[in-house]
Amino acid sequence: MTTATKPERHRQTSSTRSSALSPAAVNSPLHYSIIPKDLAGHIFEVTLTIAAPSETGQLVSLPAWIPGSYMVRDFARHIQQISASCGGKKIGLKKLDKHTWQAAPCKAALTISYEVYAWDLSVRAAHLDQTHGFFNGTSVFLSVHGQQHLPHVVDLQRAADPACKTWRVATALTELKAKRYGFGTYIARNYDELIDHPVEMGDFALATFEACGVPHDFVVTGKVPNMDMDRMVVDVRKICESQIALFEPRSKKAPMDRYVFMIMAVGEGYGGLEHRASTALICNRNDIPLKHQPGMSEGYKGFLGLCSHEYFHTWNVKRIKPAVFADYDLSRENYTSLLWLFEGFTSYYDDLMLVRAGVIDEAAYLKMVAKTMNLVTRGSGRKKQSVAESSFDAWTKYYRQDENSPNAIVSYYTKGSLVALGLDLTIRAATAGKKSLDDVMRVLWQQFGRDFYAKALTAKQQGLAENEIESVIMKATGVDVRRFLDKYVRGTEDVPLAKLYADFGVAVDAGDNSQKASLGIKVVRDGQDCKIANVFEGHAAHLAGLSALDVLIAINGLRVTAADIADGLSAATGRYRVGETVEIHAFRRDELMTVHAKLQAEDMPAVSLSIASSGKTPGLNRPSSQKKNRQ
Repeated sequence: MTTATKPERHRQTSSTRSSALSPAAVNSPLHYSIIPKDLAGHIFEVTLTIAAPSETGQLVSLPAWIPGSYMVRDFARHIQQISASCGGKKIGLKKLDKHTWQAAPCKAALTISYEVYAWDLSVRAAHLDQTHGFFNGTSVFLSVHGQQHLPHVVDLQRAADPACKTWRVATALTELKAKRYGFGTYIARNYDELIDHPVEMGDFALATFEACGVPHDFVVTGKVPNMDMDRMVVDVRKICESQIALFEPRSKKAPMDRYVFMIMAVGEGYGGLEHRASTALICNRNDIPLKHQPGMSEGYKGFLGLCSHEYFHTWNVKRIKPAVFADYDLSRENYTSLLWLFEGFTSYYDDLMLVRAGVIDEAAYLKMVAKTMNLVTRGSGRKKQSVAESSFDAWTKYYRQDENSPNAIVSYYTKGSLVALGLDLTIRAATAGKKSLDDVMRVLWQQFGRDFYAKALTAKQQGLAENEIESVIMKATGVDVRRFLDKYVRGTEDVPLAKLYADFGVAVDAGDNSQKASLGIKVVRDGQDCKIANVFEGHAAHLAGLSALDVLIAINGLRVTAADIADGLSAATGRYRVGETVEIHAFRRDELMTVHAKLQAEDMPAVSLSIASSGKTPGLNRPSSQKKNRQ
């Protein structure tokens, strides 16, 4: 039996704070070169040279998943034409499983050459065409078993294609012989650091600013006519400085020496992936502000929230980690029930930091919270799955959602953010405003995050144990939250935000949809047809026998088309009263069916938040250390 059958683990053993590289590090025994070989064919060519391969036959593998995106993606499926050579002669390279190869024993340097198909326009993998190149290390760099702790040198090469003549490079990797933004050699202290620094290459827009003395690059790839880069830089700088001050209120010291925002602007898309000193973001180009454009669009608020979310991960999940992620296994799923804390708390602070930084006002912030409350309470899955269970099942349920997901699961992002809000309100109320969730985050930072990478030099890194958060909160605030967590984290009860908000001058209006007739479905466009995406259990369509993926044809003899999607069928059903029965024709696959549905009252949550007329001020948008004690 070979060691390939054992899980490959990647110990995180480096700090992003730079120091002088030793001669041994510069003369690394592991050297990669990567070149955009075929832009139209979307092929990166990678060559890995191993100076001292294993005498019994070197094992190499590619990760099955990327940290921050909890789904097995099997990146090795995009590797093609892989081969090995030693001393200029081809040697055997045997594939042992879906992502592991073993080279024949050799007594000289081993070279492995392979091609990677890169046509995934997302933040998770790799993409290459005539407009740009982008990759995460997990998609392109084979891990050399037994040598992951050694320095890794990467030679980023410019392609001969004329389209690449003016391309530049954006990455947080440390330059070795390359110049900033240039092609050439870069270095990582180990494999974990190598795969935690994505690379963007192309003719991107670039701005640089400092936040608390640390340089930040803001890189935008994609066509955005009249982009207001100056406005984005001003707003994002405020957000970054607010977050640095949250974790280090005295020193204002950031945990990295340099940070890079990499934004891909596309026609349609939204998402981000965090890294220790950078983030990869994708957004709709219409969300980016234009020069001389007045006001702040909802799309731009969402974009700033995305920047804030991924930047907050610099502390919360990249350094403060669940224990199971302190030494993760990239060959298989790593289970934790704590994503409600690491993603949920981050989702709470991302919008909160916008108002603390002064880029949005309090009313806009409360509107964002209300939107999240409505989103969470829309699905009945929240009554069946706790956020702790949702965290554990991320690999199989959250990242593999289907048409029944609203009836079966709850999001650890959205409900997790409401849990964080509820905890913040609970702590502030119990301590008369002297403590808040900020104090919890700072204790987590001091105990687990601040020295996470540095500790690897002398000891094994530590992460937050599965049942440790109660004691951390008690240590930070003196508040016992065990009952709260039992009910709203390990249990499925809704966080009672209306009750908790009452003490802080925020009024919660539940809204009233009782007069609107509804089928209880979500519809999407399918060509010129109107297709059911989700059927909410217990509602009119479900009780009538309609299912997700059915195509609606007519309601009471009036045709339903894609044009009806814009208002969610409100016009089509608004002709009728609650309690009336309508005849519906629909196609299921290629079979026409007729059903009769008794319309129910629209129960789409319509919560809104506002400052109460009592004249009290919430004070929730300031750190607890800046809030006057409540009497």
